[in-house]
Amino acid sequence: MKIAVAGTGYVGLVAGVCFAEKGYHVTCVDIEEKKVEMMRQGISPIYEEGLEELMQKNNALGRLHYTTDYVKAYRDADVIFIGVGTPEMPDGSANLSYIAEVSRQIAETVEKDCLVVVKSTVPVGTNDKVEQFIRDFLVHDVKVEVASNPEFLAQGTAVYDTLHAARIIIGTESKEAEALLQKLYAPFELPIVSVKRRSAEMIKYACNDFLALKISYMNDIANLCELVGADITDVAKGMSYDERIGARFLNAGIGFGGSCFPKDTKALKFLAKEHGYSLKTVEACVEVNSAQKTRLFEKAKERMISFAGLKTAVLGLTFKSGTDDLREAPSIDNLKLLLAAGADVYAYDPKGTERAKQLFPVGKIEKGSMHYVDSVEEALEGAHICFVFTEWQEIKGIAPEKFKEYMHTPLVYDGRNLYAPVQMKDADVEYYSIGR
Repeated sequence: MKIAVAGTGYVGLVAGVCFAEKGYHVTCVDIEEKKVEMMRQGISPIYEEGLEELMQKNNALGRLHYTTDYVKAYRDADVIFIGVGTPEMPDGSANLSYIAEVSRQIAETVEKDCLVVVKSTVPVGTNDKVEQFIRDFLVHDVKVEVASNPEFLAQGTAVYDTLHAARIIIGTESKEAEALLQKLYAPFELPIVSVKRRSAEMIKYACNDFLALKISYMNDIANLCELVGADITDVAKGMSYDERIGARFLNAGIGFGGSCFPKDTKALKFLAKEHGYSLKTVEACVEVNSAQKTRLFEKAKERMISFAGLKTAVLGLTFKSGTDDLREAPSIDNLKLLLAAGADVYAYDPKGTERAKQLFPVGKIEKGSMHYVDSVEEALEGAHICFVFTEWQEIKGIAPEKFKEYMHTPLVYDGRNLYAPVQMKDADVEYYSIGR
């Protein structure tokens, strides 16, 4: 079975590599020749644990190929996966222009019956439109069906999540399409939930938005904990023993980021309004998360007379550990505020620096200045204030006394609750966290 994958981002590339790992011959399609050449050399354009190793292994076995020539990739493929981006529009809706572009390319090039599978996160009903769009532009007399197969990977653990998924969701409108996807996923030996296309599309949004709701709920409770003198870590521990709640996504902090939760909550909110319905829980989730991102900066602003000329250590730039992705990262909102306030920022992140430089180049920005360093110690050296935005192990491993040793003023605002307040107090560090 020949597989083609449109798009080599977090969704498309991980899917393509994992299908190759299961023995399929896969061709990954991208529009950038430079990116394609990198992947041919076994270099991943994104950071994901284990991804580059699997790329190199399957490149060598001849099961994984990369090209900008979509005509060659699509024309005789049995299954074509669409894994391109669906970025957020200003009104919160999903931008489907990349989906439309790939759909038309498929329609104009396929020369045999095939199944098109949409892995990208798309609004409910999009797969119906994709199928009709492809049929409208078909050049050859072939049969093309469209199926929904949303991904549920988490950035930082994407390869593991794909190979060891809790379940595979497939949405089809025919027994033939369902049977083909069942056969395709058989080597994964994972539970398969087979539903109609629109249900599959909704499952994706419902899952992501539920997890986002869980995070925002805990952040809301954390903010109340600060006011009434409770400790959110104790509260979360007590909640975690309840099997109806579970232990995951109970950590309070400065909100969620990344390519999924912010976009998907807004998209579902928009979809509901299009149908004359108000999703009050999701609307509240979006509101809470937006305010939570800069909560620590607001605390610090009350403490400081001014940030002008202060060396400000920023530990962690990516929206979470294990990835180099900065999309919707809380660090971005805070860096904008710090630089506008005149801070001299010295930032450290083990994987996100190069992407951060595209947003915040080295040098003078607004009233402040931006610098990047190669270690936590270098960021802390002589700093007047420190913000922690990402839970990297390299940051979690810093002993409390190191803040006292390296900083001019040991003042720490921790957005991930990485350190125990009592230990920071014992180390003579002025410490602020979330919900404690």
